Amino acid sequence: MRLFGSSPAPRMPASDIVARVGTGEIVLIDVREAGELAAFGRAEGALHVPLAVLRMKCDPSCPECLAELKSGRPIALYCASGARSQMAAQVLKSLGHGEVVNLGGLGDWIAAGGAVSR
Repeated sequence: MRLFGSSPAPRMPASDIVARVGTGEIVLIDVREAGELAAFGRAEGALHVPLAVLRMKCDPSCPECLAELKSGRPIALYCASGARSQMAAQVLKSLGHGEVVNLGGLGDWIAAGGAVSR
């Protein structure tokens, strides 16, 4: 599914994202719902911004925009399988964010050695 007529967000190796989150080079966003976080945990260091509120919390022109997203750092997104994070990446690109990548799912993070907090 394509939103806004844009091409899919690029994928970055999960191991690269794990390393870049660890050094603060990239902002990681979990777009799953709260129940999914409660059941499966979330990637260590990830911000939780459910897809339903993404536009409000990630729009630099909105007063509700998260401070971490005003830094200009690259952004990586994930969900359970990669589908919602792909939609979220396209929304962020439409809002003017520069480098936005789709990690895929929480399983990709875990497989790359990323820690999970509960």
